[in-house]
Amino acid sequence: MKHWIDWLPAIETLRRYEAAWLPRDIFAGLVLATMLVPVGIAYATASGLPGIAGLYATIVPLLVYALFGPSRILVLGPDSALAAVILGVVVPLSGGDPLRAATLAAMMAIVSGTVCILAGIARLGFVTELLSKPIRYGYMNGIALTVLISQLPKLFGFSIESEGPLRSLWAIADAILEGKTNWIAFGIGLGTLTVILLLRNSKRLPGILIAVVGATAIVGVLDLGTRYGVAVLGPLPQGLPGFAIPWITYGDIVPVLVGGCAIALVSFADTSVLSRAYAARLGTHVDPNQEMVGLGAANLATGFFQGFPISSSASRTPVAEAAGARTQLTSVVGALAIAILLLVAPNLLQHLPTAALAAVVIAAAIGLFEVTDLKRIYRIQQWEFWLSMVCFVGVAVLGVIPGIGLAIAIAIAEFLWDGWRPHSAVLGRAHGVKGYHDITRYPDARQIPGLVLFRWDAPLFFANAEFFKERVLDAVAKSPTPVRWLVVAAEPVTSVDVSAGDTIAELDEALHAQGIEFCFAELKDPVKDKLKRFGLFSQLGEQYFFPTIGAAVSSYLEINGVEWEDWEDQAKR
Repeated sequence: MKHWIDWLPAIETLRRYEAAWLPRDIFAGLVLATMLVPVGIAYATASGLPGIAGLYATIVPLLVYALFGPSRILVLGPDSALAAVILGVVVPLSGGDPLRAATLAAMMAIVSGTVCILAGIARLGFVTELLSKPIRYGYMNGIALTVLISQLPKLFGFSIESEGPLRSLWAIADAILEGKTNWIAFGIGLGTLTVILLLRNSKRLPGILIAVVGATAIVGVLDLGTRYGVAVLGPLPQGLPGFAIPWITYGDIVPVLVGGCAIALVSFADTSVLSRAYAARLGTHVDPNQEMVGLGAANLATGFFQGFPISSSASRTPVAEAAGARTQLTSVVGALAIAILLLVAPNLLQHLPTAALAAVVIAAAIGLFEVTDLKRIYRIQQWEFWLSMVCFVGVAVLGVIPGIGLAIAIAIAEFLWDGWRPHSAVLGRAHGVKGYHDITRYPDARQIPGLVLFRWDAPLFFANAEFFKERVLDAVAKSPTPVRWLVVAAEPVTSVDVSAGDTIAELDEALHAQGIEFCFAELKDPVKDKLKRFGLFSQLGEQYFFPTIGAAVSSYLEINGVEWEDWEDQAKR
């Protein structure tokens, strides 16, 4: 069991901290803060929340993750991938009340944080690996499309009322045709988006900062908010977030719980991938369970300090790295810089146009789309590509929460299908190849008269037990010679449950009725122990469990007096 101090990686970092790192961490923290402010506000508005919540959800998680997080430079905060999930929960429930929306989002953060912490303590850090890459691509592409569509009205300078991406697209098209577009706001938003995309790959020029500062300056100097109705952020509340318990109603519990759990899954999937990538780059190791605890603690804390759910950032972490960050002190400096901004100059961003914030989110959403690897998947395995498309359409049509639920259901179905109808083979001795191999792959393979070697390439459990029985009996029926023994080559069988055990017993009786001995070879000891508990060892006979296929073949030839030579014996003779 881990000692309590092992749950606080920051202590070990402090012990090993080198004085030469301090200037780099401070500089990187200040550089990072210039990006955290506009991005935090943009993702807050994209989530249907007040812009100030984005800064609260940046300060607190950075400080908490610095204490509990195992990654040395990972940056946490509001994330575009979560915006659609949060929006899908808070908009229907809040009724346009920003305070209620903030309360609902804060409780979702608490739910997400609690789930992550409990999963980390229970060492369930592997759970996100259950979602295959095509399924992850599908739901993330769906989320990206949903986020992008949600920001189009702000980019065009109007607002709409609709639920679901497809209905929103229809409403946006109607608004444009009716002439509701604010072309000044659209020009600012489009210009901001263009600058961000052009400078996206630049390591020297902070594209988001340049674009947002430029848009804010233009709106402020020309007073476009008053003269042309360009929507702006307005003054931020002065001061730091205070502790508050987000009380919700009974009617909110189910959607908040579902949304919080979905966020926990999405955020940890992204965080674990990003954390491992940077750990590999730095030559360090990151414990996925500790990563879950760190992410959960950050979410839990921000939920109690007027924030909303957060995740790791694939766009801000590289900024910290490029600026020279060495440890999580960079995040602490960034958080303190934002706190000073709120205390000293909360009105600095009052002319920040909403269209520019929409451009920031749209640029992030564009970065979420995965196309290149999906092309590769289509070339090598088309059914997994179409599986990804189903997940994508599910999120885009049904909405983010049901879409993620569909992705999880498909992942479970995919797993069960692989185990439900696994590959099996009858084995023979192929010329020039050692061992026993699938006779469909080696047409010249010879079978030993009276012996069927049957390989089953999966665990045996309730869903495939009857199929196993059918395939065994089919192999017996198709044998070119009357069968005396059937040997299951059981090395791939990693487990047997009670239902499968009962099926094995029934199969043994059915084979005995035909005068056939039922045997196993290469069965793993843990599986063999289960069969002993099920009483199958005594039913089949301990002498019919062989350590290798070769031992089973030798025993069959000796006991049944069968004369047979394989290819090697013939070659020697």
